[in-house]
Amino acid sequence: MPGKDVQEQSVSGLEGSITDHMARIQRELGASDDLIFKKFQCMQVWPAVTIYIDGMVDSQLLQNAILQSLLLKQEFERDISAEDDRLEYVQQYALIAAHSSTFNTYKELYDRLLSGHAILLLDNEEKGLWIDVSELKERNVGEPQSHTVVRGPMEGFTENLRTNTALIRRRIRDPRLWMETRQIGKVTHTSVAFMYIKGIADEGIIEELRKRLDRINIDGILESGYIEEEIQDEIRTPFPTVYNTERPDTIAAGLLEGRIAIVVEGTPFVLLIPALFVQFFQSADDYYQRADIGTLVRLLRYLSFFIALLAPALYIAISTFHLEMLPTNLIISIAAQREGVPFPAFIEALLMEVTYEILREAGVRIPRTIGQAVSIVGTLVIGQAAVAAGVVSAAMVIVVSITAISSYVIPENGLSITVRMLRFCMMFLAASFGLLGIWLGLMAMVFHLTTLRSFGVSYMTPFGPYVAPDIKDSIFRMPWKRMKTRPVYNPTTDKLTHRNARRQKVGWLSGRRKS
Repeated sequence: MPGKDVQEQSVSGLEGSITDHMARIQRELGASDDLIFKKFQCMQVWPAVTIYIDGMVDSQLLQNAILQSLLLKQEFERDISAEDDRLEYVQQYALIAAHSSTFNTYKELYDRLLSGHAILLLDNEEKGLWIDVSELKERNVGEPQSHTVVRGPMEGFTENLRTNTALIRRRIRDPRLWMETRQIGKVTHTSVAFMYIKGIADEGIIEELRKRLDRINIDGILESGYIEEEIQDEIRTPFPTVYNTERPDTIAAGLLEGRIAIVVEGTPFVLLIPALFVQFFQSADDYYQRADIGTLVRLLRYLSFFIALLAPALYIAISTFHLEMLPTNLIISIAAQREGVPFPAFIEALLMEVTYEILREAGVRIPRTIGQAVSIVGTLVIGQAAVAAGVVSAAMVIVVSITAISSYVIPENGLSITVRMLRFCMMFLAASFGLLGIWLGLMAMVFHLTTLRSFGVSYMTPFGPYVAPDIKDSIFRMPWKRMKTRPVYNPTTDKLTHRNARRQKVGWLSGRRKS
C-alpha cells in the first residue's frame, strides 16, 4: 500500500545529497505551497538547505538566528574536514539559536518540521539539525469562560501546552513537581503532558495513568475530552469520573492534594484525576472566602442539585397521586390552573422541559448578537403564550423555571448535564409510581454511585466508604486550621509531621469503631 510505504520510508535514516532530501520531502508532503526550502552555502563552505513551514516560524528569528549566522564565513579553529564534525561545529559555534538538536530519521524530521521548527540539512550528512524558531499564533491568557468566581485569580488556561504548564509552575515552585509528555494520535501527534508532585501523588495511580495513555490508539486528539473518554474507569455511567477546569489555581490545589493533572495541546480545559462526587460541588472561591460563607454557598449547591433533579418529578407525583399532601387552598389553586390544560401532568412537564432544553441549546449555538433577543422570546413570550393558550399551567412554568435556574448553580458543567438527563428518568418514575417511583430512582442512583471508581478510588468518598477526616471538606468547608491533612484516599509517600498525625487520628478512629 502507498501509505504504508511512506510510513516505512519516514523512519529510515538520513542519507544522500540535499537534492535527494528535498525531492523526497516534497513528494511525501505533497509539494505543499507552505513548505519552504532555502538553499545556501553554510559558512560559504558546505552546500546546505533550510526547510520550514511558512506561518509556523518566526521569520525575524529565522533570519537572525539561522541564516545570518550560517551565511557568514568563519575562521575554523580546528580541522573539521571529517563529516561527523560538521553539524556539531554548526550547533556549538555558529548558531545563535538557543534550542536545537540533531536527529537521524525522517520520522523525527517530519515531527519537528510540522511542530514549527526549522530543519537544517547538510550535503551528504547522515544527520540533520532542528532549530526551535516556532511562532504559533495563540490566545492570550484571559479570564476563564467557565468556572467563574466572585473572588480569586482571573487567569485561565489557553490552547498552548507550554503556557498552561507555566501557569501551573508559577503557583507550585517546587522541584518535586514533575511532568511527563507523550505524543498521542497516529495522525495528529498531539502533545499530552501529565503533572504530579513526586512524593505526594500515589505512584500506583501514576503508573495506571501511564498504561492507559499508552493504550490509546486513535488517529487524532483534538480536545481533552478525547483523553477523558479513553482513560475513564466506567463508560456506562452518566456521571463524570474525570474532572476538568480552565482554572490554574484549581489544578494547583488538586496537585497539592495528591491528584494528577493532564494537559492537552490545543485546549484550555485541563483534566484532574482521580475525581470524586463531592469535588463537582466545590468551587475555587469557596477557599478564598471565610469558612462559614463557603459552607453556606456549598450547602446551597447541594440543595440546587436536588431541586434540579427532583422538582418536576415531585410536582408530577404530588399533583397526580398525592394531592392530600397539599393544603386545601393550594389544591384548589392548582386544580383551577389545570382546568383548561388538555394534558396530564407528565406530558405537560415533558413538553416544557423539552422546550427549555431546545432553548438552552439554541442559546449556546446562536450568534451572540441575537442571543439576548432569543432568550427574551423564549422565556417571556413562549411562556406567557403557553399559559394563555391553556397548553400548560402557570404552576408548571414556575417549576420548570426554578429547575432550570438551579441547574446553573452546579459549578461543573459535566454534572449539570448529568442532572438534566436523570431528570427525565425521575419524571417517568414519578408519573408511573408516584413518590415510590422517585424513592426507587434515588436508591438506584445511590447504588450506582457507590459502584463507581475513578482510577481505583471510590467515587463517593468520603461518604461511601465513610472517611471521617475527609468530611472536613465535603458538605462543609472547615476553617484552614482544621484542614492541614491531605485526603485519606491518597496513600501518599509524603512523610510530613501532619501526615503522621493524621495517620494516628485515623488509627484511633478505627480502633474506636471496632470497640
